[in-house]
Amino acid sequence: MTMNESEYPPGWDDARVRKVIEYYDSQTDEEAIADDEAAYTNDSTTMMAVPKELVPAVRELIFRYSKEPHQTPA
Repeated sequence: MTMNESEYPPGWDDARVRKVIEYYDSQTDEEAIADDEAAYTNDSTTMMAVPKELVPAVRELIFRYSKEPHQTPA
């Protein structure tokens, strides 16, 4: 299935999607593992399992959060 331009999130287009796909398709197994492990070492995020039926709600919360101005701790 191919998305048309109007279905991409803001700032995304076909070229950007293809670039991301190429990045992941060209990774070695070791590079993919390193990417996965790096996600767990970021102190500003948390990895967690979410029941599939809650994924749309969680995505919406993340989207709304990303659009709000946030204060950084002093």
